[in-house]
Amino acid sequence: MTSAERRQQILAHICSHGSGKVDEFVAQYNVSAVTIRHDLNVLEREGCVFRCYGGATLNPNFAFDQPLYRKDQLNRGAKQSIAQVAASLIQDGEAVILDSGTTIGLMPQYLTNKKHLVVMTNALNTAYQLSQFDNIDLHVVGGSLRRASCSLIGNHGEQQIRSYLFDKLFLGVDGFDLQAGVTTPDNHEAQVNRAMCEVARQVIAVTDSSKFGRKSFCMIRAANQIDVLVTDSNIPHVTHQALIEMGVEVILADQTVN
Repeated sequence: MTSAERRQQILAHICSHGSGKVDEFVAQYNVSAVTIRHDLNVLEREGCVFRCYGGATLNPNFAFDQPLYRKDQLNRGAKQSIAQVAASLIQDGEAVILDSGTTIGLMPQYLTNKKHLVVMTNALNTAYQLSQFDNIDLHVVGGSLRRASCSLIGNHGEQQIRSYLFDKLFLGVDGFDLQAGVTTPDNHEAQVNRAMCEVARQVIAVTDSSKFGRKSFCMIRAANQIDVLVTDSNIPHVTHQALIEMGVEVILADQTVN
């Protein structure tokens, strides 16, 4: 077992139990207490845990991986408004990428009146919805299934994405932090997302305000590299102002949709 694999298992234990003890991990993995303390320190630097005497506790603000069906029920009203406003940014004749995510998964219903769209997505739920629309030339990213997000990941998909150029990318968010940027718990998903960013003329982050102040393992895009952010009015004022100063256009969906 590598140190990275051991840290993932330690983190999984802390996620399940809320905390973990150095002595428990020493016995389980047959390594020294110094090694376990180093593992916990690494997890703390990544923002996953808080160190405490004899072990570590879970950081509740860390963006952990959750199944799509569970995330879909959270902040549903805000997500609907955000999805509607995000979809309104798509113009007839454009080529766009729709990333995975519960908010972006609500966008297809607002694309029925658009004309001559080219849409690429790595999300199976989004692709299924778009397959019913004759007005959309649909391209689905190939790869291996990441069940938690119902998305396709892998090197094949990255190469496929890099074969095209797009007007806009609508990027899903697991965590959004001013320092860490847009992050996700899965490294393979992050690699696909970074490829999407490289081939899009405009990067539009789409998220409800619950994701602000959270961060996860893998950075997709720095905060100042986002062109547009579509969110709701509960975005922290400090974050809102900082993004504007960075040159990011911030659209508050619940103040836009009637």
